[in-house]
Amino acid sequence: MVENLSRRRFLKSAGAGLAAVTLTGCSQPSHRNRVKAGPKTPNIIFVLADDLGYGDLGCYGQKQIRTPNIDRMAEEGMRFTDHYAGSTVCAPSRCSLMTGLHTGHTYVRGNREIQPMGQLPLPEGTVTLPNVLKRAGYTTALIGKWGLGGPGSTGTPNNQGFDYFFGYLCQRHAHNYYPEFLFRNDERVDLKNQVAGGREDGAGVATEKVEYSHDLLAAEALKFVEENKAGPFFLYLAVTIPHANNEAGQQGMEVPEYGNYADEDWPEPEKGRAAMITRLDRDMGRLMQKLKDLGVDENTIVLFTSDNGPHREGGSDPEFFDSNGPLRGTKRDLYEGGIRVPLIARWPGRIEAGAVTGHVSAFWDFLPTFAVLAGGKAPENTDGLCMAPTLLGIPKKQERHKYLYWEFHERGSKQAVRFGRWKAVRSVGGELELYDLQKDIGETTNVAGRHPEVVAKIEEYLSQARTESEFWALKGGNS
Repeated sequence: MVENLSRRRFLKSAGAGLAAVTLTGCSQPSHRNRVKAGPKTPNIIFVLADDLGYGDLGCYGQKQIRTPNIDRMAEEGMRFTDHYAGSTVCAPSRCSLMTGLHTGHTYVRGNREIQPMGQLPLPEGTVTLPNVLKRAGYTTALIGKWGLGGPGSTGTPNNQGFDYFFGYLCQRHAHNYYPEFLFRNDERVDLKNQVAGGREDGAGVATEKVEYSHDLLAAEALKFVEENKAGPFFLYLAVTIPHANNEAGQQGMEVPEYGNYADEDWPEPEKGRAAMITRLDRDMGRLMQKLKDLGVDENTIVLFTSDNGPHREGGSDPEFFDSNGPLRGTKRDLYEGGIRVPLIARWPGRIEAGAVTGHVSAFWDFLPTFAVLAGGKAPENTDGLCMAPTLLGIPKKQERHKYLYWEFHERGSKQAVRFGRWKAVRSVGGELELYDLQKDIGETTNVAGRHPEVVAKIEEYLSQARTESEFWALKGGNS
């Protein structure tokens, strides 16, 4: 990472549209600065993989699964080593991303089903990332998986700031890679897949598999970029790979072909997982090439990350490919393996090629960051901090989080805090565990007894980190 770029170079690298950003204004906790959008206001593409682990990419140490295009993104941009998802499962993680709030403040703090189809919807009037970017003059699109409001609810993408939507409203429906239908805005789009035993929530067993949903999402993303190349645009591409298909009768890692992995002496689910990730990598390459072909590559920031750690579903074992790398835990854990995720940011001529940063950041930082990059204004009540100084090579100007906080509510409530080098995890009603990530990234040794002053500080943070919620009360035990 280049440590000593000058202020002049920062402003030059940020482009004309960001020339009015003040470094102090970017880092103010209230984010009240407003910058004037200019001709170089960047397009923003945010790609969110589903259940992709910290160790699933070559640039994060993966040895067996091939990800050359994503690895090239890291070579041409910035790789984050200490970035965190909003939660350890789908819906709350995506809610944190959309609202700029951590799970002590978000409306959605867990996967809560709403019948007949969908999850707990975002309320009307929620301040969301696409709403903020729309106010800054952006065309906004979500292509892929939503999970924050089913059909007819207040939480649909079109009710929450997206001009265009194509994909799955319900994350349970998204478990099916050969669905009977998807949604385009609020309208159901029937597909050619023949589905037997279909249910009202859109799940069922596909007896004729013609249209693989990921391929449809990838094609739609390329089409959106081409149609909106004049910009500025915000594309949230929330793919479903490599989530497992958990529906009865078709469980597994569902992919049209195993490709280069067909002849490997691996269990079938592992061939499927590898093929899914490499298929996603292929489409990342297609997307990057599209930006170059359209001449908008240097005016587009592309970010790639995952919604939580690797799953243990569909017959796949995260240990087979060491999908969580050196980290402990997987999806549904608040240990590092459940919430620390890859993050790669690429913006040619703006982000230094080959940069690596240990800046501690989380999903709730994207809303204020994108607002500033877009020349807009972030809301005052965000938990996030603008990361523009880190992205643009001025780490000394970067404001740091006092702490990061998570809570999770399956089989009793759990909480976690990242505080500098320290990480704390506890089940409500249980003892607090403390780990020194600087010495013990795998969280193998609980050192709470050796550092009572750190435990006391974290207990103080835990006492102030959350607001009460009608749906998400803290509960002990296995309820």
